[in-house]
Amino acid sequence: MAPQILLVEDNEMNRDMLQRRLSRKGFDVAVAVDGYDALTVTSKLAPDLILMDVGLPQLDGLATTRHLKSQTSTRHIPIIMLTANAMEEDRKSAFAAGCNDFETKPINFARLLEKISQHLGR
Repeated sequence: MAPQILLVEDNEMNRDMLQRRLSRKGFDVAVAVDGYDALTVTSKLAPDLILMDVGLPQLDGLATTRHLKSQTSTRHIPIIMLTANAMEEDRKSAFAAGCNDFETKPINFARLLEKISQHLGR
């Protein structure tokens, strides 16, 4: 069975591109367009890994991650934060929120795949 990744991204172009590329690599990809959507989808699907954009409408990626990591049912799910903000403070904020890893945009797909494999133990 293919590992399931939840891609949380509000930018349609970025979301579609990443979804297609991950699907071609054999992942089952579900999508969410904001933090609240991500919480709903995560509770229904319990994905193996989450790719979380920081700049989401309504409930941002940091707040969504904090919520997921505070719940016993979802705290084990690895979360890789995706952001165009590459400053050290941004990395610190992501890890403080509970993210397991960090990837800057534009996405280096080969590096992202390595991180995904590492967190899925593949």
